[in-house]
Amino acid sequence: MIDTHCHLTDPRLHGQLDNVLRRAADAGVDRVVSIGTGLDDDVATIALAERHENVYAVVGVHPHYAANDPADPTPRLREIQAHPKVVALGEMGLEYHWDDTPRDVQWKSFEHQLALAAELGRPVVIHSREAIDDTLAILAQQPGVPCVFHCFTGTPDEATRIVDAGYLVGFTGAVTFNKNADLRDACKRVPLDRLLVETDGPYLSPEPVRKQKTCEPAFVMHTARLVGALHGKTLDEIDAITTANAERFYRLPTNST
Repeated sequence: MIDTHCHLTDPRLHGQLDNVLRRAADAGVDRVVSIGTGLDDDVATIALAERHENVYAVVGVHPHYAANDPADPTPRLREIQAHPKVVALGEMGLEYHWDDTPRDVQWKSFEHQLALAAELGRPVVIHSREAIDDTLAILAQQPGVPCVFHCFTGTPDEATRIVDAGYLVGFTGAVTFNKNADLRDACKRVPLDRLLVETDGPYLSPEPVRKQKTCEPAFVMHTARLVGALHGKTLDEIDAITTANAERFYRLPTNST
């Protein structure tokens, strides 16, 4: 199993990293993709991935932090993304729920990063919250860039629109929450070859460990089990499916351990 999206540089995980990765391995999670949220965090994420063979890095500027970095972060991103442990650009996109970063700033940062991904042939991790129309409009400017909409929490119709546009959809522990029946319906609409599972740790611990405030990569197994059940698959089957999807999307070697 691969936890396709978490934030291992967050102090809640980084402060106990060896134990976090040991618990992940014990649970059957043999690889972790750690996501940067800004240029400084990107560098820290790469350094962490260098120290751990089974950890990979994604570098970019999160829309929530777009005002903290240069309006065009691509010169620095172009440099650091060349590291061999970097497997994608992101997370980038639009955050309209909190909406405390000016939207024009988010747009410009997103467009610059997406153009770089298209130039370099990199896959992209998308953050889109309450911004599906604008996110898809910007992505349409760069057709052909492989994308995953991580931590999807939208409607079934939005999931269909994302799939129809050719993108993957990542599900977190949110899909396990009792109140999120619509999200489970959305998950059912995503074809098996477009599914990824993730923790978004340290956030969104899934049922039945939701009371644990710090979500960690080991917990992705709970989300995978529920996602598999929604598609009529066993845990082993959904493990094989989502692992293959992650290897294809992130271009990971299939023989990593």
